[in-house]
Amino acid sequence: MGAGVAGLCAAHVLAARGMDVVLCDDGRAGASTLAGGMIAPWCEAEVAPQVLERGKTALDWWVARVPGVARRGTLVLATGRDRGELTRFAARTLGHQSVAAGDLEPALADRFDQALFFADEGHLDPVKALAHLRQGLPLAPNPRQGDVIVDCRGIAARDQLPLRAVRGEMLVLHAPDINLSRPIRLLHPRWPLYVVPRGDGIFMLGATMLESDDPGPVTARSVIDLLNAAYALHPAFAEARVLKTGAGLRPAFADNLPRVERWGGVWHLNGLYRHGFLLAPVLAQELADALIGGMAHAD
Repeated sequence: MGAGVAGLCAAHVLAARGMDVVLCDDGRAGASTLAGGMIAPWCEAEVAPQVLERGKTALDWWVARVPGVARRGTLVLATGRDRGELTRFAARTLGHQSVAAGDLEPALADRFDQALFFADEGHLDPVKALAHLRQGLPLAPNPRQGDVIVDCRGIAARDQLPLRAVRGEMLVLHAPDINLSRPIRLLHPRWPLYVVPRGDGIFMLGATMLESDDPGPVTARSVIDLLNAAYALHPAFAEARVLKTGAGLRPAFADNLPRVERWGGVWHLNGLYRHGFLLAPVLAQELADALIGGMAHAD
């Protein structure tokens, strides 16, 4: 149940293990389609150290299953007055090397000198990746009687699980005068930013993390903060065209860690928070192990 990144990864892994999988989904776009699509376990470990070991294999998993996954690493920057943020980030993370920003991204050469480069990270286009995973999966409006039910509905499963909503907002810009080849993270104590290239001068901007149940359109404050941060990264973003805005609710448990568990005869894979594309593959494999192990024990 659910065709976001959790549900599609679960369906894909279970089908690959030989199970007869049917996808039940209402067709409404969820938070997964608004994600940055960054596979960045080393960077994310700065705020969630637990994700590093579990997320290390995610990039290989995606590369093996969907086209268009880029393996160009992540570049982390800070403006001169926020240089201390870069030092702090370096002290809290592994897997990086200090570089001159312009050596990897010439468009940033005149604005940033020092940077951290996480070479083993990558990114993908969430909409294209999810569409690819969905191919060939049979659809049904509701589970059939006798099915093993796996609930992967994200925040919609709050009627069953103690989930809270964490609102995220994003912009998609067309800035043909800017050439970036990898995700950029701009550190700032108030409005951190990530910029993910989608090709052809199109960039996704995000990073807002709001404790809110409001699924409505993006707020003026968030748009202003994101655009201010983008302008600090490169002034040409001021001339960009806004192609899309979006807001979604990420599902999170109190500890911000995802879970695979069985409640009341239903399996649940949920609570992926801001790590959907990073942790969904390993959670799906843990789910498959639990299901297969349970069936073997029953036999």
